[in-house]
Amino acid sequence: MALTKSNINFMRLRKPAMVLSGVLMLLSILSLFTLKLNVGIDFTGGSIIEVGYQQAVELEPIRNALENRGFGDAIVQHFGSASEVLIRLVPDAEKDKAELSSEIIGLLQAANDSEIDVRRVDFVGPQVGEELTEDGGLAVLYALIAILIYVAFRFEYRFSLGAVAALVHDVLITLGIFSMLQLDFDLSVLAAILAVIGYSLNDTIVVFDRVRENFRKIRKKTSLEVVNMSVNQTISRTLMTSFTTLLVLLSLFFLGGEAIHAFAMALIIGVLVGTYSSIYVATTTALQLGISRSDLLLPDKEGDEMARP
Repeated sequence: MALTKSNINFMRLRKPAMVLSGVLMLLSILSLFTLKLNVGIDFTGGSIIEVGYQQAVELEPIRNALENRGFGDAIVQHFGSASEVLIRLVPDAEKDKAELSSEIIGLLQAANDSEIDVRRVDFVGPQVGEELTEDGGLAVLYALIAILIYVAFRFEYRFSLGAVAALVHDVLITLGIFSMLQLDFDLSVLAAILAVIGYSLNDTIVVFDRVRENFRKIRKKTSLEVVNMSVNQTISRTLMTSFTTLLVLLSLFFLGGEAIHAFAMALIIGVLVGTYSSIYVATTTALQLGISRSDLLLPDKEGDEMARP
């Protein structure tokens, strides 16, 4: 396959890029500690009721009706359009779930003369929510550990650390943006985070594979020059893959409905950040750790056997 003829000095911007990444990661950490994630009932437990009205409805009368009946902590918001309403309630051990949903629906009907359509009623216990939070965090951690081991065996431990650094960078910034914007974080977003890890790793492996190949073929260039050449040779593939993926994700975001809005947003952020990190974070980390041609050469014994007639 013909290689790209681009000759952009990507690595010239590696230091500003690392400063930018450091600032974004710091802001993400601060946001996660201060604003925290706006987690859904999948993790906190509680009840969620989605109803549809025949026409646009104001939220304030609904909030007042719920508050007068002792549901002052209920979260009421539009869901997709002005005629659809989503209500979130904290767990209440004293009330039966079915009775609670019937009471809320009765309140909604009394607060509005028009007929309402109950779209969805979900319940998650607080214990289940706590287990999902713990299991979700462990899933991300195990994924990173497995990737660290896989890349170390396939390439070299410096590449492995570079790949994991890029993945931590991608996950942290994605979570930070969700925290700053207070977007809903539920199980679908957690699934998107795991998908981002796989997507970003795929891009990074493509670049690393070309770096290893060039290290073994080219002897008179420095490590920085070899890495820069490898990024140039894979950049067209990286950008084309990211572009086509984003087309699908943008379609999901704008046309897929409110139910998958947060899921699509997490993937869009992850693809953009993952494309950037595979070019700068992963390769720069490997360079900073001192990766060189000698680290990727085939063993002498194997080379001798290949040289025999």
